[in-house]
Amino acid sequence: MSKLVPAQKSDYFTAILSAIAFAGAFPPSPLDWLAWFSLAPFFKLMERRSVLTGLRLGWTWGIAHFVALVYWIVVAIGHYGGMPLPASIAIMGLLVFYLALYPAIFCVILTSFNRMAFSYLWVPCTWVALEYGRAKLLTGFPWCLAGYSLHANLHLIQVARLFGVYGLSFLIILVNWSIYKALLAQKRDSVGRLAGGSAFVLLCILASLCFGHYQLQRYGKVAMEKKETIKVAVIQPSIDQSVKWDPAFQSTTMDLYENLTKKAAESKPDLVIWPETATPFFFQTQSELSRRVYELIKQVNCPILFGSPAYKETPRGTIYFNRAYLVQPDGGPIQYYDKVHLVPFGEYVPLGKLLSFIGKLVPGAGSFSPGSSLRLLKLNRTRFGVLICFEAIFPEISRQEKKMGANFFANLTNDAWFGKTSAPYQHLAMSVFRAVENGAPLVRAANTGISAIIEPSGRVEKTSSLFKKQVLVGRIVPGGYGHRTFYTRHGDLFAQCTVVVLVMVGAAGIIWRQRSRK
Repeated sequence: MSKLVPAQKSDYFTAILSAIAFAGAFPPSPLDWLAWFSLAPFFKLMERRSVLTGLRLGWTWGIAHFVALVYWIVVAIGHYGGMPLPASIAIMGLLVFYLALYPAIFCVILTSFNRMAFSYLWVPCTWVALEYGRAKLLTGFPWCLAGYSLHANLHLIQVARLFGVYGLSFLIILVNWSIYKALLAQKRDSVGRLAGGSAFVLLCILASLCFGHYQLQRYGKVAMEKKETIKVAVIQPSIDQSVKWDPAFQSTTMDLYENLTKKAAESKPDLVIWPETATPFFFQTQSELSRRVYELIKQVNCPILFGSPAYKETPRGTIYFNRAYLVQPDGGPIQYYDKVHLVPFGEYVPLGKLLSFIGKLVPGAGSFSPGSSLRLLKLNRTRFGVLICFEAIFPEISRQEKKMGANFFANLTNDAWFGKTSAPYQHLAMSVFRAVENGAPLVRAANTGISAIIEPSGRVEKTSSLFKKQVLVGRIVPGGYGHRTFYTRHGDLFAQCTVVVLVMVGAAGIIWRQRSRK
């Protein structure tokens, strides 16, 4: 057995550089190509390391990587949430410390079983299985999984129709591992193993590209054959978060929405969409501001979908919801959807009684409660699903809405919390995958940006600028491809299979290590 090598300071520096380079593959950076090789030097660091050294190097990589990706939390809860800077940094640090646990576990597994066969399969499977765990455990935080770095590559992201974003994550790790094995590994595999591994990598890439080419051509034909389209108008008011909930600013807010909506009405849209919590008041309460919304809808003679806080009186007291309303100009029944997946410490405090000292970071009326269930809204003969803010990063929500019969998705969000950071760009990139996974268009209305109209292929047809008052008008094809995709039908089956592979690797690795000691 090779002698284990302790880590030097330069090794930790290399881990940090690799982590930052990999983070540089994500939006708004145009350097998505970094994702294909920036992990190879990191894999090199795992050679001849003890499990403890692997854990330390992996945690170092994870901390550097996630600080570079989620630094915006300090802006959200510090600048806009009103928390002191040290407390904001501490909260971000706790989240980063937790997220770094996953690459640390990956390195523990890699250093434990790095001599096992079939590494071209089990290494990327291990990474994907841990990403899947991050997306599910403790309410889930699947922010910037590896595959999201490829959001602009239309040919490759079509694989999400089969395997979700995890299929792209697998491909990225596979290519990095093959580069390490072929060019950086101290102990090279035999020519036969290298040839077999390289062939497997090329097969995966070519199959993905061919599938993507076929799907893009197919969608082009379907879109041309579809006669029914829906013209949507997205309103981006660009209201700063610091004044959004100021009662003195409510009338000014309504003036802004009225002016932008009347401008959008000139194109005669079928649906106007405002962002999350567009009305900084309770729309359900009969007030002068509520009447202005009704009057505007009648005046433009067009349905409007908009966000608003809502409440319900119960025997235990008043509970609050983050709600989206759809109001028709003909005075028909008001439809609504209550957000089901809330933001921890933003819209509610987990273990509220134990952590009540933390308080709520979002200004508004009390802690929100989740909606009872998913609910589609109906526009004429078309039904659609609503994703409110954070819900767009959870693929299981849009998938379930598609299974319920949604023909397109409307993502209402208020990314003003992020300020002028990388987060709005990353949020949009993740939303692109919801359209591809389910083969249905997605329309995104963001308060300060980035608003967008996204085709089922993942192509962003129209997009807004950040912190700019804009109106986006475009047409979408309801139903998209016209049938349920493999991903819609089976969900994260691929990711679940990688978990099975990880368990099998763990069991086989333990047996292998026991035998090697004899």
